[in-house]
Formats: sequence, C-alpha cells, structure tokens
Amino acid sequence: MQQLPNLHKSTIDLLKKGKNLLAFSGGVDSSALFFILKENDIDFNLAIVNYGMREQSLKEVNYADGLCLKYKKEFFLHTCSLENSNFEYNARVERYTFFEEIIKKESYTNLITAHQLNDKLEWFLMQLGRGSGLVEMLGMSEVQDRDQYKIVRPLLHVSRKNIQNFLDTNHILHFIDKSNHSDKYKRNRIRHKYANSFIDEFENGLIKSFDYLENDVNLLLPKNEINIKKLFILKRETLDLRNIRQIDKVVKKMGVLMSKTQREEIIKTKDCVISDKIAIVFTQNSIFISPFVKSDMPKKFKELCRVNKIPAKIRPYLYIEDINPTFFSELSHKP
Repeated sequence: MQQLPNLHKSTIDLLKKGKNLLAFSGGVDSSALFFILKENDIDFNLAIVNYGMREQSLKEVNYADGLCLKYKKEFFLHTCSLENSNFEYNARVERYTFFEEIIKKESYTNLITAHQLNDKLEWFLMQLGRGSGLVEMLGMSEVQDRDQYKIVRPLLHVSRKNIQNFLDTNHILHFIDKSNHSDKYKRNRIRHKYANSFIDEFENGLIKSFDYLENDVNLLLPKNEINIKKLFILKRETLDLRNIRQIDKVVKKMGVLMSKTQREEIIKTKDCVISDKIAIVFTQNSIFISPFVKSDMPKKFKELCRVNKIPAKIRPYLYIEDINPTFFSELSHKP
C-alpha cells in the first residue's frame, strides 16, 4: 500500500508478541488502522459498538463484518441504546465495559485504539482550558497500562491529514460521522477553531514537543509503587501534588478516570472511595489503593490487620483475596 504511515518499532514489537483486539468504528482513523496493522503483519481481531444513533450505523457494522470475513478475523458486536444526555461519557463507559468483557473472556493482552495526533492535541487543549496539570494534559499515551491489559494507540504520532491521505491514495472505504462537524460538542469546537490549523502548520514540532513532555513527566513521577494483585501501595510524598499524580496513574490502570472533584476529595479527606469502586487511604508514610469491597471478616483477621497497620477500607479486599496482612510490615522492614 502507498503512503503507509510508519509505526514505532517498539509498538510493532509489543503488538506482535501479544493478543490484540482492535476497537473499530468504520470511521477515518480505525479504517486506516485496520489496513496499517495488516500491512505490518500484526494479528488482531475486531470489536465494534452500534449505538443506533445514526442512519449509517448499520452500514458501518456490515462493513466491519465484511472485513472480518474477507481477512479471517473474529468479529465482536455490541448493540445498545443510550440517552442523549451526556452521551459522549455514557458511550465511552458502554464501549469500554464491552471491550473489557471481551478482553477478560478471550484473554487479550492489548486493546488497540485509533487515536491520532489531532486527538492528542485536542485532549491537551481541553485539559489546558480546565486548569489541569501536565499529567492530565498528557493523559493520552501510546502505550498505557490497565489492570489486566494495555491500551495501545499506534497512530498517536500521525496527523489526521496524513491518515486521510493514506485512505484516499489507496481507495479504502470509510465512513464520516456527521456529528464531528457540529460545534455542539466542546471537543469539536476546539478541533475546528484551534487544533486542526495548528497541526497543519506545526506538525513536526508538535510531535517532538509531545515526546519531550512525556519524557519530562516520566522523570518527575515517583517510582515507588508496590502491588499485590489489585492492591497498590505507594510511598507518601510531602507534596500532595506528587501524591495525586501517583494515585491518578494507578487509578487509570484500574479503569477509572478521576475528575477534578474526586482529586480534591482525595487530598482533603485522605480516606475515601471514588466511583464506588476504589478505596484510597493515606497513612503516615504510605498510600493504599485497592478495589472497594465489603465483607464480614473474622475477628482474628481484623486484629492482624490492625497490628500491621492496614487501613480499615483496605482490609476486606485483603480478606477476599487471601492476602496475608503481615506482608506490609515485612515490606516496611526491607532495606
């Protein structure tokens, strides 16, 4: 194929070693990525969500099904109906729930998405406008660890214009979502007013700047994480800003994107549950993070937790997962 965008070698190597699921929509980016992966001899299967909101939705599903039949790939389809209120957020929750069910059932190691350079800049500008910090502004990375899999975005350094050129040059069928042209959504307004024209003029410099910023963030973030199953223990830093950066990174692995309000609650209370899913508790020197569960526990186990200074909200998870509470004191005494 002509004008094939170059993927990073490290990303290609990662995908060739793993079992891959491609999040597909039939749009510009995912249609291009389907053939880019194929040309790089990367094996993958395909998943698509039909929200039934547009007339062409069925055509997109049939297109995906046809590609899978032609190229002998497994095809996973989820059909749902969502309310218009806060549609973008609800749609994201719906599709990632679907993807993660497949990943767990079929033992996939990588979820491939078709986010590209324009998406990354749009996200950056949205977070900049919300008063976010650098970690939040760079929330979209090429390889991102989740609890039991990785999200891989091979096109994150490729502009939408180059992707469109690849499709046009090779006459690849794709669909245009008309809602992308509407300024009803904040992201579209940022795209049309700022991001597209900026990338058109400064694409190469932007790619380099994002690389520098990613390296800076990796140097700034503390690397004091210990985890046992889904229990994470972080070294508590003096500055709350550094603590929230650590917590944000771990919580993303566990499948939750924190809001500004949730970050403020964590810093204020030092002992809370977010999204009814994750318990976060500060002790004098550590930060404990685990799934939030409830369970009756034997008195002996609770006493063992107390002696070993395990926070109350964390204890039921240890009990359910049969994690010995003495591990923490043992870790604390290691040189």
